[in-house]
Amino acid sequence: MISESGKVVAVDGDRVWVQTIRNSACQSCSARQGCGQRALASATGGRANQIRVLNRLNAQVGDDVMLAIEETALLRASLLVYAVPLLLMVAGAMIGHQLSGSEDLAAMVGAGLGLGGGFVLARRAQRKSADQYEPRMTRIVSATVLEGPANPTVF
Repeated sequence: MISESGKVVAVDGDRVWVQTIRNSACQSCSARQGCGQRALASATGGRANQIRVLNRLNAQVGDDVMLAIEETALLRASLLVYAVPLLLMVAGAMIGHQLSGSEDLAAMVGAGLGLGGGFVLARRAQRKSADQYEPRMTRIVSATVLEGPANPTVF
């Protein structure tokens, strides 16, 4: 399970917007020298990211929460987003090349059609099972306490 801490910044019906900063994870990672995520975090200055998650714990604005996602779900989502379009692009290029009698233009058109089809297929598969690729709020680390009036009315 991959987890990240964040702060609830908005409530949107049955979902909340959680703000996270990924830079903290990069400091303790042993693969930080060759990781693209570290390069991205350093390029953005470790800026905050916001993600919308289901609010099963009834978190409120200002609460510190933990988000988690299964490693297998992250791997499946990565394969869906990257591998499916890439494989269909290669298959489209090969089919275009074969059907045209070795024309490069047909191979490029086939690659473009395969890539576009891969993106459409990946998007449809993601919509059908979106909840399994979505992070979950696992716990509220610290809740915001709503205080009453500082000076109660005296009768």
